[in-house]
Amino acid sequence: MATMITEECISCGACEPECPNEAISEGPDIYVIDPMRCTECVGHFDEEQCAAVCPVDCCVTDPNNNEGEETLIARAKTLHPDKSFNDQFPSRFK
Repeated sequence: MATMITEECISCGACEPECPNEAISEGPDIYVIDPMRCTECVGHFDEEQCAAVCPVDCCVTDPNNNEGEETLIARAKTLHPDKSFNDQFPSRFK
């Protein structure tokens, strides 16, 4: 699943520089996550970095983008063709 930012966002911007896929950008009112770039940090970190740094816990699973780990790792490989990814998934998917 991709991650989304809820309306509770205070637009602090803490999440944007943490995203390894540059999926987060400032929207008109709150920050937003591009679901086509979000990999839940699969291949980069063991946890979603946006959620880890968010002071108001508004980075949550997007129920409209239900994706499995195979889709997320494939997207990570597409977004970062120069990076080697281990085909093992983070422990959160096991």
